[in-house]
Amino acid sequence: MGSGLDLSDNAIKVIERRYLARDPEGHPVETPLEMFERVAAAVSASDVPFRGREGAERSRSEFLEMMTSRAFLPNSPTLMNAGRPLGQLSACFVLPVEDSMEGIFEAVKNMALIHKSGGGTGFSFSRLRPRNDVVMSTKGIASGPVSFMTVFDAATETVKQGGTRRGANMGVLRVDHPDILRFIHSKEQFDHLNNFNISVALTREFMRALEEGDSYDLVNPHVGTVAGRLDAREVFDDIALMAWKTGDPGVIFLDRMNEHNPTPSLGEIESTNPCGEQPLLPYESCNLGSVNVGLMVVDGGGVPSIDYPRLEILVREAIHFLDNVIDASVYPLTEIAEVTRANRKIGLGVMGFADLLIRLGIPYDSEEALSTARELMFLIAGVAREASAALAVERGPFPNFERSTYAREGSPPLRNATTTTIAPTGSISIIAGCSSGIEPLFAVAYERRVLDGESLVEFHPEFLRIAKDRGLADDGVLDGVAAEGCLGRVEGVPGDLKRLFASALEVAPEWHVRMQAAFQQHTDNAVSKTVNLPAEATVEDVEALYALAYELCCKGITIYRYGSRPAQVLYQGAPSVGGGLRPRERQKVTKGSTEKVKIGCGNLYVTVNSDDEGICEVFTSLGRAGGCPSQSEATSRLISLGLRSGIDIDEITEQLKGIRCMSSIRSKQAEVLSCPDAIGKAIEKYLESFGQPGGDDLQATDHRCPECGARMELEGGCRVCRSCGFSRCGP
Repeated sequence: MGSGLDLSDNAIKVIERRYLARDPEGHPVETPLEMFERVAAAVSASDVPFRGREGAERSRSEFLEMMTSRAFLPNSPTLMNAGRPLGQLSACFVLPVEDSMEGIFEAVKNMALIHKSGGGTGFSFSRLRPRNDVVMSTKGIASGPVSFMTVFDAATETVKQGGTRRGANMGVLRVDHPDILRFIHSKEQFDHLNNFNISVALTREFMRALEEGDSYDLVNPHVGTVAGRLDAREVFDDIALMAWKTGDPGVIFLDRMNEHNPTPSLGEIESTNPCGEQPLLPYESCNLGSVNVGLMVVDGGGVPSIDYPRLEILVREAIHFLDNVIDASVYPLTEIAEVTRANRKIGLGVMGFADLLIRLGIPYDSEEALSTARELMFLIAGVAREASAALAVERGPFPNFERSTYAREGSPPLRNATTTTIAPTGSISIIAGCSSGIEPLFAVAYERRVLDGESLVEFHPEFLRIAKDRGLADDGVLDGVAAEGCLGRVEGVPGDLKRLFASALEVAPEWHVRMQAAFQQHTDNAVSKTVNLPAEATVEDVEALYALAYELCCKGITIYRYGSRPAQVLYQGAPSVGGGLRPRERQKVTKGSTEKVKIGCGNLYVTVNSDDEGICEVFTSLGRAGGCPSQSEATSRLISLGLRSGIDIDEITEQLKGIRCMSSIRSKQAEVLSCPDAIGKAIEKYLESFGQPGGDDLQATDHRCPECGARMELEGGCRVCRSCGFSRCGP
C-alpha cells in the first residue's frame, strides 16, 4: 500500500498494522495519508466556533503538514480514533479508588471502560484500609490494597482494550500506608500484577526521616490514626532491593508533585498515568503530543545549530492542536469529561532528542548535552505558555483558572492548566523515524523482522552517513556493528563515534538522572525516563540514584537493571500462514553444564547450554539401556526450539515439572517424577547457579516481541518493538 509520504517502510508497516481504520473483516480501508487527513479534519473542526469554516480549513492544512512532515505527532489514541465512531483521543487517565466495596468495583468498571476506549489508567490505593482492619458494617476483616489490585489486574487481562492496545495501569501507595511493605514486595514473583507498573509515593516526612536515620509514622487512612512506625532506612533499602531485583517499584516524590499542582483547591494529586510522566487529579485525563526535535537542525556555514524560529512556530501550532483535541474527544465517563474540560491539561513533549544531539555533534553524557536540554525545554515551555495565553484571549481560559495558582500569582489567563510533559514515544517515534523521547539510542543497529520470520539490519542513518564519509563502511566495521548492535566493543570504530553514538546501557546511570532533571526544570508535568543500569549494578547504586533524583528535583524515577526480569513475552495463538515465529540460529559455540539425575530407569544426564542471548538448548542422554530415549530426545528438541524462539523459560519449566512416570514413581532410587520433571528442575537449577547469560551483553535483551520476535526496547515503563510497533506498558 503506497503512502505518498516521507515515511520509512517500517513506519508504513506499523501504521498499517496498528492505526488504520478497518472494515468489519479487519481489512484496512484507508492509507497512511488518509489516516493523517482523518485526524487533521477531526481535530481542526474544533476551530469552527472560533475561526469559522475557513479558519478551520487553514488549521486542517497546518495540522496535516505537521504530521505528514513527521515534525509533530499526537499520542496513539488520537491517531487511532480521531474522526472515527469511538472518538476517544486521550492517553492518560487517573481514577479514584474509594474505601468501600462499591467504590472499589466502580473503579474496576470505569477502568474497563477506559481500557476498552484505548486509554491507560493510574490509581492510588492509599485510601483503602489496611489488611486485617475491621470492616464495621460486616464485622469482617479487610484484605488490603494489594489484594484488591489483583482484581484490577485480572479485569485488565480480560479486557485487553479490544485488541487495539493492551491495558496498562499504574498503582501507587503512599509510603506511610500500613501495608507498604506488602506493596513493595507485591511484584517479587514475576507472575503477579503483570498489567501494572507500581510506584511508592515518598513523602517529605519520609525523606526527612531517611536523612536523619529516624523512623516515621504509618497512618491508617480509614481512621486517620497512627498504626505503627517503621525505620525509614529499612523501607528505603527494601524499595531499592525490589527495584534492583525486578524493576518495580518506581518512586514518585508526592509532595513535590503537589507543590506544582496548579489547582490545589480542587484536590491533591495522588497518582500518575501508567508511565509516570503525567500527574493527574482523580477523574482527570490528559492528551499528549511530541515535536520531533531531531528535525530542528540547520547547517549555518558548516556549523549545525537548532532552528529555534522553526521550532517556535511548530510549538505554537502543536499547543493549538492539543487544545483542540480536548473538545474533539469523546470521553468514556461523564466525570472525566467534566474535570478534563474544566482544567484542560495538555502535555507537549519532545522526541528525537538523541538524534538532535548526534546531529549537533554533542555526546549524550556531557555537560553540553545538559545545557542543550535545558535551553531547548526552556524555549518550548515559554512558547507553549504564550500559545496557551493567546488561545485564552481568543477562546477563554480554562474554567478553573480563577481557582488556580496562576490567578493567585497574577499570571495572564491561560487556556490550559498545564502545557508540557515528556512522555515515552515508542510507537509514534517509529512513525516519525526518530529516537524515542529524551532517551539515548537503544542501539545503533536494529533488527527488523520481515516476511517469513526473516530479519534485516537497519543502521541509524547518521551513523551510516558518517561511517561512509570516513570510509568505515568498507572496512568491515558495519558487520561488527550489525552483530553487536552498539559500538562499544566493535574494533575499528573511532573513540569519538563511540562516545557520540553511546547507547542507553553505555551511558552511565547518573547521566540518565541528570538528563531527566534537566528536562524537568522546565516541564509542567513530569518526565518519562528509564534509568538503565548494567547487570552488575548493586542495590547501593540504586539507592544512590534515588537520592540523586530527589536532590536534583525530579518528580519520580524508574530504574531498570539489565537482566533483572526473566523473559515474560508469550507468543499468542498459532502462527499465521506463511509466517510465524522462527528460532534464532544456533551459535557455533555454546556453554553450559550437565547434571546427573536418578530416574526410574537409571541415570539421566541433562545438559543445559547457553549462547550470548541466554539459555538456548537442552540435551538428555540415558546412562544405560532402557527408558524412553526417543521421547526424551524429542522433548529436548522441542524445548530447545522454544528457548531459541524466545518462549518464557518459566512457562517451559512449569509445563515440565510435575509430569509423572510410573517407573520413577515405583523406584525408591528416583530423585524426580519423570524425565520431563528432571529436565524442568535441571533448567531451574541452572538458572539459580548461573543466572540468565547475556545479561552483560549490551545488545542482548530479556524481551522479544510476542508478534514478530524482534528485540524490544524499554522506555519509561513500556516495552516497544521498533520492528512492528507492538507496545506494552508494564513488565
